[in-house]
Amino acid sequence: MSELQGAEAVVLVGGKGTRLRPLTLSAPKPMLPTAGVPFLTHLLSRIREAGIRHVVLGTSYKAEVFEEHFGDGADLGLELEYVVEEEPLDTAGAIRNVAHLLREPDVMIFNGDILSGVDLRGVLNTHRTAEADVTLHLVKVDDPRRFGCVPTDEDGRVTAFLEKTENPPTDQINAGCYVFKREVVEAIPAGRPVSVERETFPGLLAGGARLQGHVDTSYWLDLGTPAAFVQGSTDLVRGIAPSAALTEGTGEALIKAGATVHEGAVLRGGTTVGAGCTVAEGAVLDGAVLFAGAVSGEGAVVERSVVGAGALVQAGAVVADAVIGDGAVIGARCELRDGVRVWPGVVLPEAGVRFSADV
Repeated sequence: MSELQGAEAVVLVGGKGTRLRPLTLSAPKPMLPTAGVPFLTHLLSRIREAGIRHVVLGTSYKAEVFEEHFGDGADLGLELEYVVEEEPLDTAGAIRNVAHLLREPDVMIFNGDILSGVDLRGVLNTHRTAEADVTLHLVKVDDPRRFGCVPTDEDGRVTAFLEKTENPPTDQINAGCYVFKREVVEAIPAGRPVSVERETFPGLLAGGARLQGHVDTSYWLDLGTPAAFVQGSTDLVRGIAPSAALTEGTGEALIKAGATVHEGAVLRGGTTVGAGCTVAEGAVLDGAVLFAGAVSGEGAVVERSVVGAGALVQAGAVVADAVIGDGAVIGARCELRDGVRVWPGVVLPEAGVRFSADV
């Protein structure tokens, strides 16, 4: 892909990912295995595919993990730099915190936990055509009540930023991807928490700046909850969500190198079986995400769930819409459903936890 002149990227990856605990106790959310690779790999691959080379990661929680894994970015065809946020600075504050490393006139900014199919070059083109100070990717959603809404006029210009409401006037929401002119980044107050939604954007509007909306209906998902995380991973495996990082291709299941899957097991629904995993005879994995070294015993059923690294789901156990922490043991014939979370290292005895009585 040809280089995209005059543009660079910032990815904000400082959050603690508390809604995804216990998975994020051991790794930051953007580093959780998603379709077999750290989620951030998918985003970085799309940034590179769009022709951007220079990327600055704004880190905080477990900051060292990012540089240990990605290094200088050369393996991805990128030039990566890192800035650690020592104190929480909120969204705009985190953007301002990396300003000293920026060097291009246009800066594409990404929330590090959004899976999106938006045309990145298209967003930048909207920004440049409109000669905007800031351009926001806006996505149309079926139920905008859960989000702040961003109405635009007939020219696509942003007119307001509205908090969550029961009767939203538009179905357009902030999708967590922006283009800033670099001087707008540098004008954000330094050294204190600043929110883009509550302070920066309303302040720019009030001052007469041009805020442009790039509205589309592309694939979009916030991976903040366990259910959304599983959906994102399975959508990537099945090719519903776009990524330039899946060298194995797409299909009903993704089996990483070093995994052992019995021919009598059933894998479907965009399941990922991580490196070094074992899946025994008769196991049914449907929309399952198995991290490295996890084991699914004979006849075990794992549906729409995450099984952490080295965790063991023993024979005949059922895990549905649940999260199993790293190294946990789910005893034979246990039945875990509907949002249950098992913390790392916890051992549940045989038939020790059930939702129904048919043992």
